[in-house]
Amino acid sequence: MKILIVDDEPNLRKSLALLLSEEGYDVATEGSPSAALSLAKSEAFDIVISDVRMPEMDGIELLRRLKEEKVASLVIMMSAYGSEDAAIAAMREGAYDYIPKPFRPDEVLLAIRKAEERERLQGQVDTLSAEVARYRDVELVAESAAMKRVLDLANRAAPSDATVLITGATGTGKEMVARAIHRWSPRRESPFVAVNCGAIPSELLESELFGHVRGSFTGAVSDKIGLFQEADKGTLLLDEIADLPTEMQVKLLRVIQEGEVRRVGGNKSTAIDTRILAATARDLEIDVADGRFREDLYYRLNVVRLHVPPLSERKEDIEGLVTALLARARRRSGTAVRLHPKALAAIKKSEWPGNVRQLENAIERAVVLCEGDLISAEDVVPSVMPKAAEGGGGAATLKEAIDAAERRAIEVALAQCGGSRRAAAERLGISVRSLFYKLKAHGIG
Repeated sequence: MKILIVDDEPNLRKSLALLLSEEGYDVATEGSPSAALSLAKSEAFDIVISDVRMPEMDGIELLRRLKEEKVASLVIMMSAYGSEDAAIAAMREGAYDYIPKPFRPDEVLLAIRKAEERERLQGQVDTLSAEVARYRDVELVAESAAMKRVLDLANRAAPSDATVLITGATGTGKEMVARAIHRWSPRRESPFVAVNCGAIPSELLESELFGHVRGSFTGAVSDKIGLFQEADKGTLLLDEIADLPTEMQVKLLRVIQEGEVRRVGGNKSTAIDTRILAATARDLEIDVADGRFREDLYYRLNVVRLHVPPLSERKEDIEGLVTALLARARRRSGTAVRLHPKALAAIKKSEWPGNVRQLENAIERAVVLCEGDLISAEDVVPSVMPKAAEGGGGAATLKEAIDAAERRAIEVALAQCGGSRRAAAERLGISVRSLFYKLKAHGIG
């Protein structure tokens, strides 16, 4: 966890930072509350520990300002005055906990570990809620013959433990197909775990997949199980498998062949019973031919092949998708907006290079930003089509279209969540820290 300490006493800041650093926490300190506020707005901190009495701005005011700025951090207050009033005022303003000064090291660590446990439990609740919402809201729409073939094959593959390779362009719904396979399989009561192989730095990927033992590398302050073990008896989706580094391809092949994993820094292997699904938007056969992907691993993954067609090849699915996506967006926003028939006609005629994901972003944006209770064609279609290059008149590049779609998705999520970055990150399915990086990259204030 990343912790920010705010106190005008230099010695206390130093001793507290030393204590927490030795326990493996990532610690920053500030003596000025205003500087701490600026830092908390620009970086994602899990916990802010602040003194109550400070000359420039007291801790209660800092707490209020953090809330006003939608800073998604738990706040723990501390005070040398030991008054009940200070504790009650802090808790009323939304502080998570209160530590009276002078305090023992174990009191501080206990408060932080309680906060960690709260975040862990909240994360589990959010994950379960997201799973329930995912299954309830937008099921796989299959009015088209192409999509019916995909789901028929998925249904036939589900009861087995065969490895399935799911291919298709970005945004077509590959993860939804993977979740359907899990849901239709005998493993449905066990975990479904998805990991994007391209979203995790290569130096951390082995630990993320296989786990590590304490002391195996800097920052490994405790034993950690990997995603393979987390998905034991269930299903693990390796999304964007083509981005897996070569050295990790070798280790993944061994896991598939031997059915066991070894944690980073460990000296013994652990047997696992995890079904593996893989997904990619790339042509793995080309990657194999070019030497970027191991041929033996490709054949291990490609036992059953499912190709999810782009939305342009299943136009019959659009109306059903729009109905489901609009219903979900209305529930999230608490509105009763409707779609004008001309808007639906425009959606059907439009090209959707970003596929279902782009369509979803367009519907969410229209629900949030439309005036009145009727979504017009102008509300939903122009907002998502790639804009012509500045001064050139040609179509935007794929990267520009993807960047624009990502920016719109973030803006919609922030609008729906009242500006709360933590809630927006949860809705987008990314960490708060990842959201901070994307906000900076897109210049979103």
